[in-house]
Amino acid sequence: MAATAVRYLRSVGAPTTAAAPATPAAPLPRPALRAVREGERAPLDPAAFRSVLGHFASGVTVVTAPGEPGPAGFACQSFASLSLDPPLVTFMVARTSTTWPRIARAGVFCVNVLGAAQGELCRGFAVSGGDKFAGVSYGPAPATGSPRLADVPAWIDCTIQAVHTGGDHLIVVGRVEALGTDPAAAETGPLLFHRGTFGHFSP
Repeated sequence: MAATAVRYLRSVGAPTTAAAPATPAAPLPRPALRAVREGERAPLDPAAFRSVLGHFASGVTVVTAPGEPGPAGFACQSFASLSLDPPLVTFMVARTSTTWPRIARAGVFCVNVLGAAQGELCRGFAVSGGDKFAGVSYGPAPATGSPRLADVPAWIDCTIQAVHTGGDHLIVVGRVEALGTDPAAAETGPLLFHRGTFGHFSP
């Protein structure tokens, strides 16, 4: 019976033994890795960079810190949550900032999340020099004593955990020591920044 089956399989051209496994193809050679040479970099117009990135809408904050002879603060768009465990947040600041050295010396900061009606407050902290806190109501944040601005929808009180370089900016990582919200202030919605102008969120 077995011989008959073999003769039949041979007559129709079917293999009578298992085919040998195919030899695996040799892997392609890995490309050589090297740094990009200056002449190979794509030209990038700073104005075009700002214009394109300006299409990304962001919230607006004021980062504050205690100090002598007075507190320090600056308007900041580049704020984000970073980690839940441990609780970390981050913001970016230009290396040319005259306010950052004062915050760095303090070792602490408070992020004040601005509401839709606080555009003028933001403009006051966006300028360089002068007394940015003139006429501004604030009290000490509970953990660090950093200025917690009045009537902001939310605030995050932090100690500086780490500082990393990022081109012409510094990446500041803060460990959250305390935080909170003002439900009444939050009803107005957030202050947004998009393509060079302030806006607000409409649900």
